[in-house]
Order: sequence, then structure tokens, then C-alpha cells
Amino acid sequence: MKLAVVLFNLGGPDGPEAVRPFLFNLFRDPAIIGLPAIARYPLAALISTTREKTAQGNYAIMGGRSPLLPETEAQARALEAELARRAPDVEARAFIAMRYWKPLAKETARQVAAFAPDEIVLLPLYPQYSTTTTGSSVKDWARAYKGPGKSRTVCCYPNAPGLAEAHARLIRETWEKAGKPSDIRLLFSAHGLPQKVVDAGDPYEAQVQASAAAVAALLPEFTDWGISYQSRVGPLKWLGPATDDEVRRAGAEGKGLLVSPIAFVSEHVETLVELDHEYGALAKESGVPVYLRAPAPGVAEPFIGTLAEAALGALDRSGAAPFGPWLCPAAHGRCACRNGGTA
Repeated sequence: MKLAVVLFNLGGPDGPEAVRPFLFNLFRDPAIIGLPAIARYPLAALISTTREKTAQGNYAIMGGRSPLLPETEAQARALEAELARRAPDVEARAFIAMRYWKPLAKETARQVAAFAPDEIVLLPLYPQYSTTTTGSSVKDWARAYKGPGKSRTVCCYPNAPGLAEAHARLIRETWEKAGKPSDIRLLFSAHGLPQKVVDAGDPYEAQVQASAAAVAALLPEFTDWGISYQSRVGPLKWLGPATDDEVRRAGAEGKGLLVSPIAFVSEHVETLVELDHEYGALAKESGVPVYLRAPAPGVAEPFIGTLAEAALGALDRSGAAPFGPWLCPAAHGRCACRNGGTA
């Protein structure tokens, strides 16, 4: 049997000249800006132009490009090795389809079709489902792929044991390397969403809460923990509390902070710049006595194991379903399981 596992991720600029088209691709997505195309495209062009220099400055901190693709490629190779170990009779290959920069779905679709798989598993590297991430990527793939193979989707895995274990190990290692500082708060920081998206039935917030709770349950030494949301932009009300507000609160209370990027599985601009540089500087200004940041799971063994289990487990079913002990509450009507994976 030939198995293609398609890993979805956001993508990132591979050089300064790619920043503007990357931003344009991001903001022209109707899942991000819900306006008709006649209004959305000019607005995306305006936003990408006005934000280009600031974004280029952020990527310059990381050497002028996003590390997301190399990190995702490392995860793809680790997943292939794990699939070969677990299922030696399956010829499994992992492909990468980025949403807003290369390799885009059209290019990856051609590669998958040339591989001629019998089975296809669509596996997002967004553990928590949102219409703005997994939902958008699945729709994009459906438009692009016309090749052979039976497809199914792993829509989410917010509290999968391996994901939680990977985060917990990295948090504990970060704390121990710092000398096990006391009076420290564990803060799970996730990418934010406008509140109206969640109010419309998007399950993202509930899944972030489930992820954080699963990790915290493995870390009894951290009795003080919470969740916050970063990357807020624009005038809309966003999910809260905001990470920057939580940094200031910790400073006012004399608390140290250990921040874990709970919604990210790879290092990129929101971890390496926003969390490390921007919020690190804010923590110093706010009087936070200790500011630590745990790495994203990357190629941590428990996380790669979770991806392999999710991919192989999906072969026994069709459609979209979560991996791990998760079921979206009934109020979240835009979850993938209720809408064929593309809501």
C-alpha cells in the first residue's frame, strides 16, 4: 500500500522579497477577512504593503527568512521514519502543503498525484482546529488535488497524549535548566482569533483550553497556570486575556513566567520574535523576575509518535475526525467533524 500523508502548515517567507506576497496571500484568504473578493483583494494589497517593512524587520531577526519550512521538513522526515518503523509494509511518504507560501497546495498536489497513493491522510500541524487554519487548508487542498487515492482528514488532536507529553517534557526541561525557579506561573500562549469567529461556532478556544489542561495535568509542580492569546491585530475584540497583558500582570504581582507556545508545533516568527524578543523585553520592563520560554514540540519523539498514530489510525475510517480523546461540544457547530472537514 502507498500512503501519502499531507502535512498542512501556514508557511512563511523564504526571503525579504517574499514578505509582501506572503502577507497578500494571507489577507486575501476569505477565512481571514470575510469580505467579497472585490473588496478583500484591494484590502489585502493595502495591508501587505503597509506591513511589509515591519514584517521584514521581524524576519531579519531570524536571518531574513522564516524557519518554518525547514522545521516542517524535519518533522516530515521524522514522521516517515516513524511510519516505516510502525508499518513496514506500507510505503509512506510525507508531503508538505503550506497555505500562504511555498510549497503551496497546487505544487504539492502535483507531487502527491505523481506518487500515485492508494491512501491519503490530510494531517494539519495545527493541533487545535479552526476554520481559519485547518478549515482553510483543507478547502485549499480540495481545490488543488485531483489525483488518485482515498482521502480522509485528521481534523485535530488537541489533547492527544503524545502532544501533551511533548509539551510537558519541554516545559519541565526549560524549568530545570533555569535552576527550577520558584514562584513562577506557567502561561500557555496561543495565537489569537477575533471573538466573533469563536462566537460563530469555531471550536478553537475550547480546544486550546483542552490542550493546556492536558499538559498541566502532567505537571503537578506548576499549580499556577493560565492561558493567553497573542498576535492580536486590528480593532475587533479578540480572545483574551492577551499575552502582553498577562506579562504585565505577572510583573505587577512579582511572578516569574514560563511561557509555552501551546498552539504551535514549530518555531517561527510568533515564537522566536513575538514571544522571545517582544514579550521578553516587555517582561523586563514590567519587572517580571524570571522570563522563560519552552520550545515548540518540533521533532520531539512523543509528538512525532502522535502524528504517526493519527495517520495510521485514520486509515480505518473516512471523512474527518479528531485523533485522541476529543469531541467538540455541541455549541461548536463549525468544527470539522460536523461539516465534512471543511467548515
